[in-house]
Amino acid sequence: MFNFICSSSLIAVYMFTNSQRQEERTGKYGTPRVKYLQELVNQFQNASAEETKEKIVANLANFAYDPFNFTFLRQLNVIELFLDCLTEPSEKLVEFGIGGICNACADPANAALVTQNDGIPLVIQCLSSPVRNTVNYALGALYYLCNASNKEEILKPEVIDAIKSYAAAGGVSTSFSNLAQAFLDQHVPQLN
Repeated sequence: MFNFICSSSLIAVYMFTNSQRQEERTGKYGTPRVKYLQELVNQFQNASAEETKEKIVANLANFAYDPFNFTFLRQLNVIELFLDCLTEPSEKLVEFGIGGICNACADPANAALVTQNDGIPLVIQCLSSPVRNTVNYALGALYYLCNASNKEEILKPEVIDAIKSYAAAGGVSTSFSNLAQAFLDQHVPQLN
């Protein structure tokens, strides 16, 4: 999860899906992507075992990094499913839910859905998780979510303080430090 987009168009051809590549990979009798994602959503909704739900959300989160899937994710309400996972007691569901949000939020339409569905407080809450991946994904998601229309909600003193503490934690976790510093450089430049 949390895949970074490369600027090289050559890498992007192999890293991300397009209609032609999807058709080649699926074959004549394969399941179209939107149908496959719908099946995953249905399985999640019908699952009772926590471990099954966790696996399905992790799978959906992995699809959330590819721009080819963004429209399907919105169509199938997967962004909302990820947000619902952030309210669950299972740390794994929270981790995979915020991972999916982080992966999808590079797209402004997906980021807008998170904001419209009151997801910003849920993402901020993930900053205090004991799970490292959850914190990393929350930092990445906030980086993409923060914009002129919602920066007052995100750039509260307690949030900035938490992000500053992660930026200063280079000895403990380089990933926390780098992500937090990138956030501060982009959204709180007066601190530098």
